[in-house]
Amino acid sequence: MVDYGAGNLRSLRAAFERAGAEVAVSDDAEQVAGAELVIIPGVGQAAAAMEALRERGLVDAILRALRGGSHLFGVCVGMQLLFSRSEEGETAGLGLLPGSATRLAGARRLPHMGWNDVEPTSAHPLSAAFPAPCYFAHTYAVQDAAPRCLLASTPVEDGSFASLVGEGRIAGAQFHPERSGSAGAEFLRAVVSWAGDAA
Repeated sequence: MVDYGAGNLRSLRAAFERAGAEVAVSDDAEQVAGAELVIIPGVGQAAAAMEALRERGLVDAILRALRGGSHLFGVCVGMQLLFSRSEEGETAGLGLLPGSATRLAGARRLPHMGWNDVEPTSAHPLSAAFPAPCYFAHTYAVQDAAPRCLLASTPVEDGSFASLVGEGRIAGAQFHPERSGSAGAEFLRAVVSWAGDAA
């Protein structure tokens, strides 16, 4: 689990451990680059998170991990950073998935906080736990995700946004699985199993 100086590290680590993972929280680039599953947690602001990752040499470490066959999973802001750009602080993301994080349009109130439905849009090992309600806390979201990497979406009053994305060994969730009860726990077990797939 990447420690960039922010994020929901303690609760997310505990949730992954309950799902059967052995978790190390680290800002050491070599340890991150050698991990079987790299997790980018997410609480905070996108531009500040990207700056912290760059300052610690962790962007290169994450990319080296992927080139070496690791899986990568982002949560909330961590998911948004998988994409090309975020409007929050006008920052480039990791550019691993096509699309951008923008201020959530179509929601009656921001931030979008509380329980909402996660509705699968394609069959995938990570979307098998859904449909189910999960817990959200965010103002920015990806609303232009390419269909090929959209695994589940969540409705708002006038539209929807990507709540689960994935392509190859890269995936992310906009919701907080560690705060999403039994559905979140089932989902994290699926993430651990997916990360153990060498394909």
